[in-house]
Amino acid sequence: MPEKMTKETSLTCLAELAADARRDAEAAGMAIDEKGRSGSFFQEDHSVIFEHMLSKGLEIMDIDKARKMYPWLKEYEWTLVDRNKDEYTKMADERPNHGYFIRALPGVKTSFPLQACLYIGKDGLAQCVHNIIIAEEGSQLDIITGCTSKRDLSSGLHVGISEFFVKKNAVINFTMIHNWAEGMDVRPRSGARVEENGVFVSNYVTLNPLKTLQMYPTARCVGKNAIVRFNSIIRGRGKSLLDVGSRVLLEAEGSRAEMLARSIAEDEAQVISRGHMVGSVPGVKGHLECNGLLLSDKASIKAVPELEGKSPDIELSHEAAVGKLAPEEIRYLMARGLDEDTAKSVLIRGFLKVELPGMPEELRKRIDAAIEASSKGL
Repeated sequence: MPEKMTKETSLTCLAELAADARRDAEAAGMAIDEKGRSGSFFQEDHSVIFEHMLSKGLEIMDIDKARKMYPWLKEYEWTLVDRNKDEYTKMADERPNHGYFIRALPGVKTSFPLQACLYIGKDGLAQCVHNIIIAEEGSQLDIITGCTSKRDLSSGLHVGISEFFVKKNAVINFTMIHNWAEGMDVRPRSGARVEENGVFVSNYVTLNPLKTLQMYPTARCVGKNAIVRFNSIIRGRGKSLLDVGSRVLLEAEGSRAEMLARSIAEDEAQVISRGHMVGSVPGVKGHLECNGLLLSDKASIKAVPELEGKSPDIELSHEAAVGKLAPEEIRYLMARGLDEDTAKSVLIRGFLKVELPGMPEELRKRIDAAIEASSKGL
């Protein structure tokens, strides 16, 4: 059974969620039975309705509760994301609606992932959350976050401020799965700080249509041999406008970065895939890869890779490609008994199912399941 709840928390288990909320949460990676999980957090609209810790040395809770428990948290808040960056960060600062706090104590490593879900169930609602994630020295956090909404919403806004702190010799593997309604506008604003020998891996997946998405997380490698990996799998559908990218600042000797983006655009969707690496000191390495697959004459994909070198002794590289399914590959599969639609679906799944080094098996299974479910509609 869950630990003692806060006043606002109203569920004793995730199975008590309404049927539609439970369905949408599962589609965004949540394990409703909590099997194979170290802890859970669920926020609906402006209310935190469930939080549950299952493993010692790990914390997952309402950010407002964490602020009261830990006065030192104010030293972290708004240090990686500028509260005055744009109208959305200002809104999140002025009109906060909870969010989560996740921390691994020094030396503690997750046996199973923690999970968090941010859900919108009311039409026209603006949800502004602030999340802080800290992996203390020598620890490891594996996290699955699902951001989702009721399917029939005609409009809504989600603004998510997330700040990640990877201490010395620590690891954060963070997977975010978006499962929004078609009328949603989504504005994540994220920053990460990676210290010596730290590793920050961010995996982002969105496969369902939404109105607009704009995100451009920035990670700073401030410690020697720090590593950052950004991986994104994006499917633009309907009339979605998706402006997605990431940025890494390599500011310490031996730091490395990898960015991998796979984008599909169909119907009338517009996808912009951005990537920016800055090498500021000698001995840093980075590679950026943006590949797009167009499935409609009315859709578009724009790849914007950007490399910036500020020292002569650096290695930064990129590759970008946008194209369509290869006719010869379709014919090859059809010659082996597949019909044309099935052959295309197989190729699309293969395009999206990329190897993501360092990803825990549980997170890989969740991403594969999301791709498989989405591909049924192709």
